Amino acid sequence: MGPAVSRRFQVAEQFRKAAMLRGYKEISTPVVEYASTFTNEYVDMKLQNMMKWFNAEGEIEVLRPDWTTAIARALSNQEKKPQKWAYQGSVFKRSTPGLEYHQAGIEILHMPELMGDSECLLMSRAFLTEIGAPGFVIELGYAGIFEKLAGELDLSEPDNEKLRQAMHDKKKDEVLQIASEYGKRDTAEELADLVDAYGFLDILSQYEKRWRDRPELLGMLRHIGKVARIVQETGTEDILVDLGRVKNLPYYSGIMFRGFLKETGAVCFSGGRYDRLYEQFGEGISAVGLAFDVGVLAGQMQEKEQVQRVCIIAEEESLAFAEKVRAELIDVIADVQSWNADRSEYDRILEIRNVDGKFEVLEK
Repeated sequence: MGPAVSRRFQVAEQFRKAAMLRGYKEISTPVVEYASTFTNEYVDMKLQNMMKWFNAEGEIEVLRPDWTTAIARALSNQEKKPQKWAYQGSVFKRSTPGLEYHQAGIEILHMPELMGDSECLLMSRAFLTEIGAPGFVIELGYAGIFEKLAGELDLSEPDNEKLRQAMHDKKKDEVLQIASEYGKRDTAEELADLVDAYGFLDILSQYEKRWRDRPELLGMLRHIGKVARIVQETGTEDILVDLGRVKNLPYYSGIMFRGFLKETGAVCFSGGRYDRLYEQFGEGISAVGLAFDVGVLAGQMQEKEQVQRVCIIAEEESLAFAEKVRAELIDVIADVQSWNADRSEYDRILEIRNVDGKFEVLEK
């Protein structure tokens, strides 16, 4: 209500401006989707977390729980050329307070990997600067690092999920215990050490030496480094690396990123590369994107400079004249009201009166 809604609209306006100036086109998708779009093996979202019902044909429909998947469905048959899309709207999850979560985000398709990944972060920097965010930190990770090492253990599906959750929770002892049960002590220790592989960019050089004989892992590290350097060269110094970060959705396949507000530590954006997502629609498409938490950013918005509020008191016969008076008031909020208006809400009160057959404006 009130100021909170106003700040959210400010964020939306600034996002639209920032996206437009960087060449993004706008896209929107239906708020109602088929559940199968999100519960398949490529996305693997849990049905119990969605707002759902059966339609007249007996199929399960849901309120949109994820923008990226919904947009992928909409764009899967588009022309295969570089595309940049921007969206704004709500997603709905039972785990979200109030069930509704406001997002603004970008999706980039068919663009070279380094260019697309960098553009996501450069766009986030431009937007956060535009809204005057007091300071933010970018964190970079790579989905394939955990997948590559965990894949060497031939884990059962339940144990793979336990290991992923332990890594997510930064439980080093538990990671080592689960991984060690599969007989490869070196790999188990490598995974456990990833829990502590968090910090500044010098971690990349440390692991480049450590993995110098592992070309696939080395390639992932170097890609993170390239993206980080591009972002740094534009003036963003606060970049962290988390080599032990794991994906929260199956479709992430490459670099992952998050943005944190320095003042509160809140996550203000997150995203990453998801080339595998389009396979559910029979396509192989290079894709990357991120989403901003509009509620978090709205909480950081400064109130706009107070605009003067003017109440113009009119009657039915003077409404047209009142509109002319309103048009002459520049850069103020001009509200035409009746005689019983609550005048305490306004800085100035102008009354229109009929004096000898002519309308006059009197200031109270």
